[in-house]
Amino acid sequence: MVRIRVLVVDDHRIFAESLAAALAAEPDVDVAAAGSGPAALRCLERAASEGRGYDVILVDAELGTVRPPGRPPTGPVPVPAQNSGENGLVDGISLVAGIRSLRTPVRTVVLAERDDPRRAALALQAGACGWVAKDSSLQRLLAVIRGVLRDETHLPPALLTGVLRELMADRKHRTESEQLVESLTPREHEVLRCMVAGLGRKAVAERLYLSPHTVRTHMQNVLGKLGVHSTLAAVALARRAGVGPADLDAEGSALTGDVVERGSQLA
Repeated sequence: MVRIRVLVVDDHRIFAESLAAALAAEPDVDVAAAGSGPAALRCLERAASEGRGYDVILVDAELGTVRPPGRPPTGPVPVPAQNSGENGLVDGISLVAGIRSLRTPVRTVVLAERDDPRRAALALQAGACGWVAKDSSLQRLLAVIRGVLRDETHLPPALLTGVLRELMADRKHRTESEQLVESLTPREHEVLRCMVAGLGRKAVAERLYLSPHTVRTHMQNVLGKLGVHSTLAAVALARRAGVGPADLDAEGSALTGDVVERGSQLA
């Protein structure tokens, strides 16, 4: 019998242990649990080193998040989990993306307390194969686990329209951002990539062999053409358009001490 190796990632211990116990009762399922994103990554690394990788990871959508007093349950605010460590993974969507970056064949399924088209769309974009309500039956969850192993994508029917709308809206915004970036000159585009890499005006000037005054002018032109008023907004738009950071060699890396200020100042 081919056994399915499942990892449950949830910082609510009672839920994680109950779900793991229910899944372990299935004759073809081996299951383990982790209480944080970094712990899950350590489980993946350990399993890979032992040649026994996981097949499916069930990730809590609100892993490592809390709700401030008085805030309605529709808007969790991500905060660092107690064991976030150096990986910096603080919520379920970030963990899904982190798992995908490992380029392993493992499938991820997000477990959610409520339907949320926006977060479901983000989960799919991050690499998730499914979105399942936490109060779903065990039979439903097992069907999703086996389905994603057949390369299926699973979403609740009630979420499908909302998720498609979110994905289409995101594509529209990305297309608009791409058009704005295309209006930049080659030099301005190079400056923008340096901004995405976190370099400030002085560091960009040294890297591109330009005067700080010239770099300042280029940065102002970039903000104007992109229709934004801060370096942070320009970087966000650039990332949405698929603009990557400038490649920093050893010399360039030494210049990153002059980082971009997270505000509207260019100096």
